[in-house]
Amino acid sequence: MSDDSFIREVNEEMRREQAQKLWDRFGPAMLGIAILIVLGTAAVVGYRYWDESRANRSGDAFSAALKLANDGKNDEAIAALDQLEKDGYGAYPLLARMRAATVKADKGDVDGAVKDFDEVAADNAIPGGIRDIARLRAALLLVDHGSYADVSSRIEALTADTNPLRHSAREALGLAAWKDGKSADALKLFDQISSDEGAPRNVRQRAQLMSELIRGSGNAS
Repeated sequence: MSDDSFIREVNEEMRREQAQKLWDRFGPAMLGIAILIVLGTAAVVGYRYWDESRANRSGDAFSAALKLANDGKNDEAIAALDQLEKDGYGAYPLLARMRAATVKADKGDVDGAVKDFDEVAADNAIPGGIRDIARLRAALLLVDHGSYADVSSRIEALTADTNPLRHSAREALGLAAWKDGKSADALKLFDQISSDEGAPRNVRQRAQLMSELIRGSGNAS
């Protein structure tokens, strides 16, 4: 055997011994880590599948409830939405809660709808933006079925210049004021909408028409 061959064999033997020592020292831990990685990956994949399955079931249930409502089967729709509120997943219980209130309004149960929207608005566990929408929905119903005070108590704060719902809130409050004989207050609100470049075009057009109507009636002061 040449010196070079001998040296290579010695080096290979040393490497095998070092590898065996490393395995003896770290092998079990590395094997454990590998098992944990596999189990963790399986758990993540399983959770995602479970999560998507629950979301899909809730989505299907919500779509079915909407179809019932669109078909005029309001009582069945409300029952389906109430069930989804109880056992739905993700955002669907809240969507079901809001939609059920709308269906109640559609079937003529305005008091029940307003009560449901008020409960959403008072629920601190719900995001503020959704609570504001619930206040607005209740106020819009009360424009025709309540007093100016009823409407104002729910959406006065939403008419602030920085609120994203200010256009609809001002329109609802303006209509309530006009109905209650508060023409000057109504005109101020409609003029605010008309001069607000951030307001949707159709809302500004309605506001301009109402402003002209109030001024033409001679009750603007």
